[in-house]
Amino acid sequence: MLLFVVLTFLGIVGFRAMKAQNFPDVEVPEVLVSASLPGASPSQLENDVAIKIENAIAGLQGLKHIKTTLTDGSVNITVEFQLEKPAQEAVDDVRDAVARVRADLPAGLRDPTVKKAEFATSPILTYTVASSQMDEEALSWFVDDTVGKTLLAVRGVGAVSRVGGVNREIRVELDPAKLMALKVSAGDISRQLRAVQQESAAGKANLGGREQSVRTIATALTAHDIGGMNLALSDGRRIRLDQVARVLDTVADQRSAALLDGQPVVGFEVTRARGAGELEVASAVRDALAKLRTANPGIELREVIDYVQPVKENYDGSMQLLCEGAVLAVIVVLLFLRDWRATAVSALAVPLSVIPTFAVMHLLGFSLNIVTLLSLSLIVGLLVDDAIVEIENITRHLRMGKTPRTAAVEAADEIGLAVIATSFTLIAVFLPTAFMQGAAGRLFVQFGWTAAIAVFFSLAVARVLTPMMAANLLTPPKGARPPRTRWMGLYARWVVSCLRYRWVTLGAAFAFLALGLLLATRIPGEFLPSDDVAQTQVTLSLPPGSTLTDTLAAAEAARRMVGTNEHVKTVYTAIGGGITETGPGASGAAPVAMQTAVMTITLSHRDERPGLSRQRIEGQLRDALELLPGVRVQVNRGGSDEGYVVVLTGSDSRVLTEHAALVERELRTLPGVGAVTSSAGLLQPELVVRTDFARAADLGVTSAAISDTLRIATSGDFDQELAKLNLSKRQVPIVVRMANAGRQDIETLRQLPVPGARGHVPLASVASLATGSGPAQITRHDRARNIDLAVESNGTPTGEMEEATRSLPSLQHLPPGVSQGASGEAEAMDELSQGFGTAMVTGVLCIYVVLVLLLKDFVQPMTILVALVLSIPGAFVALHLAGATMSVPSMIGLIMLMGISTKNSILIVDYAVMARLQGGLTRDRAIVDACRKRARPVVMTTLSMGVGMLPVALGWGGDPSFRSPMAVVVIGGLISSTVLSLFVIPVVYTCLDDLVAWLRTRSVGRAAGDRQPSAGGRLGAVE
Repeated sequence: MLLFVVLTFLGIVGFRAMKAQNFPDVEVPEVLVSASLPGASPSQLENDVAIKIENAIAGLQGLKHIKTTLTDGSVNITVEFQLEKPAQEAVDDVRDAVARVRADLPAGLRDPTVKKAEFATSPILTYTVASSQMDEEALSWFVDDTVGKTLLAVRGVGAVSRVGGVNREIRVELDPAKLMALKVSAGDISRQLRAVQQESAAGKANLGGREQSVRTIATALTAHDIGGMNLALSDGRRIRLDQVARVLDTVADQRSAALLDGQPVVGFEVTRARGAGELEVASAVRDALAKLRTANPGIELREVIDYVQPVKENYDGSMQLLCEGAVLAVIVVLLFLRDWRATAVSALAVPLSVIPTFAVMHLLGFSLNIVTLLSLSLIVGLLVDDAIVEIENITRHLRMGKTPRTAAVEAADEIGLAVIATSFTLIAVFLPTAFMQGAAGRLFVQFGWTAAIAVFFSLAVARVLTPMMAANLLTPPKGARPPRTRWMGLYARWVVSCLRYRWVTLGAAFAFLALGLLLATRIPGEFLPSDDVAQTQVTLSLPPGSTLTDTLAAAEAARRMVGTNEHVKTVYTAIGGGITETGPGASGAAPVAMQTAVMTITLSHRDERPGLSRQRIEGQLRDALELLPGVRVQVNRGGSDEGYVVVLTGSDSRVLTEHAALVERELRTLPGVGAVTSSAGLLQPELVVRTDFARAADLGVTSAAISDTLRIATSGDFDQELAKLNLSKRQVPIVVRMANAGRQDIETLRQLPVPGARGHVPLASVASLATGSGPAQITRHDRARNIDLAVESNGTPTGEMEEATRSLPSLQHLPPGVSQGASGEAEAMDELSQGFGTAMVTGVLCIYVVLVLLLKDFVQPMTILVALVLSIPGAFVALHLAGATMSVPSMIGLIMLMGISTKNSILIVDYAVMARLQGGLTRDRAIVDACRKRARPVVMTTLSMGVGMLPVALGWGGDPSFRSPMAVVVIGGLISSTVLSLFVIPVVYTCLDDLVAWLRTRSVGRAAGDRQPSAGGRLGAVE
């Protein structure tokens, strides 16, 4: 007793120390490589950067896939390794490979960043900031500085990202006419300004016998001072900067924006660090922001998106389900035993099994997430099973007139082997899920260990504590109660009938099995079932070349359209993504795409819209947005709703693009799908400059000089090459470029001065300028160009979508050089099927090995394994009736069912073997006697397990989309396994016994000593 008190105390300590998360943090060997070269086209980056890095990475050990996305000025490479490779080793290998080819990459390329992919990089909270006392620039700096510093000091915060707002800059707007008159290029001005405007170290001096550091300070403090600077030119001339330019203290061109219900705002997103819990971080962030509001009364902070609320609902719901399941299981025990003392002894098994489990979970580094809490919620009925079997057998011995102590000792000895066998078969089933391969295996490693640990503690309680408490708390029954109830006699007669007509019984069981397998072929499959949270996203993609004004107009039109839906509460729009990120979890400035707007829509809670799922609302929004012209619309929340992805790969980009367009058209004809999005994208407008090599060589003008002149004149120099204005807390970039009017006139661009060997010459004299087009985005898969066609699921299961897609003529007849690959959810489904198949086979073998070791027999364990087959039809029938799909939780339920379904047959077979060996009964009498005496605990344990899982199956407590399918599978399989086991297992037992006797007769020449023919008269006498 003292041992369990200590374990319970440690469990409480471990529970309080564990973090609450949505899903466990998963470390996968996936590495992200990012590089940027501002102004470079996707085609240029493909040849100069992407292919070289891909070739360097291709030889790494354990490589699985290389996926590359190229946009204007940006290269993003995702390197996926086999799951067996350690994540840190994968990062080191990729970093070394990139370093080896760094010298071959363009000099202007920013050093590529290599980092490990994390599952904890999604924001958990989004806020907007407003103030009547600050302009947009001051408000943006307040977020970057004050808010960023405050929140990064909060434990568990990984990064703070600003969305929208502006960045301050000193802009030097050059006058093209004066540049041409003075024959000065934009690059000359920018480089001279950087050489003058700087503060640098200048060595050391020894004055007055003391050492001093020498510092050169040559910086202007205001935009007016910068305008008055004199700059020396390369030909010896000197000019004042304000003679050729206008110097402004302003903000950078806005390429991102944030809106809340149509009103411009400055927003920021908070991301938790890996290993931190969402609930704890969210609470600490809210406390920190509450103090910030108090310190800055003129600032209004509003929480607009709460990604933590679903996590809290799942956590509270799981804890509620755990308690409800335990209470319902105890009620079942009370209804059967009708003895509060025996019920109390059985009920103690739940807290004494669950609470110590938390201690081990904490030691293993687990968290309180949907996986671990689901594991405990589903097995709460199992935890009381061993105690039920023990206490029921003790009460049966008490009815024989034995004292409580004698009854406890003898009953525990009699049932001990069966209890140990049932518990270890469960452990043998759960543990293989902890070693599954693939992404699902990494995700559910905590599921298997949590369930196995809890079952082990329940076994310890049943074998150690339950008999001891029963001996001291139970009392002999006051009146003689019949050991058999009316239904027990009826059941015994049915068993006799089944034994008399064995082949009919087996035929009926086989027919039911065939029905279940037939239904299994009609159940659609998917990786994860769609959830029903109160949020969704609408992504608007405008054609390349669209301006921020165009995107804002489209976003506002879309907001008005979706706002007519009664279930839409608020609409938060982010255009261009996060513009700044700070903190250890930051990934640097992401490429800004101002042609993309992401609308995060907060919906009414599912309790306020009974019978209407989020997927149906998304369908309504999709229908409403069909009227939006010139915009590609995608409606889904991401995550489990990403849909099906068709991957086409080919070496000939023209053939690949043409065939992808054909496949896209056919995909749109499939019934029940949403939008079809192609990664091929559209062509973006370009201004193409072609050098006249003869004229350029004659005038001493290089292509690099032409490129630098145009880049600096139109968008400014690279960030690392810009002069800076030093302020107390930050540096403001000084950007030299032409005024907007000059950038809009192609004739002005033609006359820009370009430096040459004999002075500056107009650009038109060495190059031609013409409009053209090029790809806005290029995607590559395993070192070849590819096009991804993403199909919105719109509630259609992935399995159905994959089957319909494969039947398309365009995919059945691919042109030469074009191949189809698996990606996204389809590839995850393939890995899932293989992983669960391996886990199930391993589980069956482990069960058989455990039973052989415990029963010391190689044949009768096969009788027990028949219960696995009998559970399968019920599971598939339940899935079909519930309208659920074959997904991760459904397959986890099947694995659970393997261990649970064997419990009943173990109880029956174990007693039959014991009655034959120790009681001297014939085989048929022994099996019927086993059915009579073990039917009661079998029904009790089945009801306690089923009722314990019933709240999960009914969807109580939070979003049921993930938990419910698992409970449905287990309950359906449990019902069929129990009902069939009570009648089919005795028949299978006798058939296998006949088989053994026949083999022994053939090998030895004599029959088994105690076996009697299973004649009808003999069975009739047993009744």
